[in-house]
Amino acid sequence: MKRIIRFHKGFLPATIFSLCLMAFGVLGIFVKGFNMGVDFKAGVNQYIQLAYPAADISYTGTGTPNLKVTETVFQVVFAGANVEQRAVTYDLAKYATINDLAVELAKESIVLAGRDGGALSPKLFVPTYQGEFLLSTTPRLLHRMPRDAGESYGSIEEVRKAVDPIGSVAVQTFGKKDSLQYVIRVSQDGDENDFIGRIPGVIRSALEKSFGSEKVVFMKNDSIGAKFSEDLGGLSWKVTILTILVILAYSWVRFKLQFGMGAVLAIIHDALAIVTFIVWSGMEFNTLSIAAILTILGYSINDTIVIFDRIRENMKLSPTDKMTTVLDRSVTEMLGRTIITTGATLLAVFALYFFTEGSMKDFALALIVGMISGTYSTIYIATAFISYWETIKQKRKDKDMAIRNNTLTNTSKLVKAAK
Repeated sequence: MKRIIRFHKGFLPATIFSLCLMAFGVLGIFVKGFNMGVDFKAGVNQYIQLAYPAADISYTGTGTPNLKVTETVFQVVFAGANVEQRAVTYDLAKYATINDLAVELAKESIVLAGRDGGALSPKLFVPTYQGEFLLSTTPRLLHRMPRDAGESYGSIEEVRKAVDPIGSVAVQTFGKKDSLQYVIRVSQDGDENDFIGRIPGVIRSALEKSFGSEKVVFMKNDSIGAKFSEDLGGLSWKVTILTILVILAYSWVRFKLQFGMGAVLAIIHDALAIVTFIVWSGMEFNTLSIAAILTILGYSINDTIVIFDRIRENMKLSPTDKMTTVLDRSVTEMLGRTIITTGATLLAVFALYFFTEGSMKDFALALIVGMISGTYSTIYIATAFISYWETIKQKRKDKDMAIRNNTLTNTSKLVKAAK
């Protein structure tokens, strides 16, 4: 016979630990608060890269070519009236220097006039991040990354000092190490109508004042208005609460009330576990955080329902066994499935964590914490609640039986005394 692991012996210590964890999370919400992302806080998230002005590029031919620069290629798409629609791609690895690339571009009437570093590799060019980069007779500026660590500048502390006069500002790094890429979050505290349109220029001016002219590349811009952020925040919490209520109703209908309540307590525990981690780690709380919480609620309830099915089955097969024995046997029988399922899922989530950056990396980290919590809560929250419920139920039954027996005994004595 397979050895049964006595999980029930850990129910009480786990309950104490979980209560402390949830209290710690609630304390964190009131004491430290959330590091709200732009999704839930009106303002601007400006993604920038500090870089050197490298070359001016212009076009003297017919039409309006669109330039796209990536880490590996220069691609020019020719379009316009009386112009053949075509695309020309230049593999940057084939050119030893920026000057060599300029010679090839000149064959397409594209003038690449270097400002400095013409002898450097063209792979140092900063990509064109968003929007159309149209070429015309008016030169446009291309930037390059530092050639080595000696050219690197603009630490996160220096960037914070540069933008600090703007107001409510937070600065974080993202991207590859030493890429000089930062996200600058500026919160909107008032009702200024032109706030979103004004702030990018203010950020550029502040950084160029500190680091030099034309040394800022705007990568992308995320912004949100005050009314929308307020509505989005309220809707997110409503969706989360509605999800919990639906899970309670489903578990109640499929099983019994105590099973439904145990399942709900488990997913509330998981949600608070993720929230606790987010609050105390300082991770940005945004729509991806809500997505992570809802994902974990679904994952956790799936594992819980599978074990509940086995508990219900074993209760029918062994009606005379103690509830703790039934619970231990059920969890032990499903332990292998839980480990395999969670382990396989974690492999994919770890891949997201190690091979992505920014918000997606935070999302993966929240999932890792939530999945570990979900596995734990299924055993030590949902199952433990059933154990506590049945124990209390049995004690009440024994108490009622004792009262009934005592009443019968007293009645019997009175009847004998009357005779």
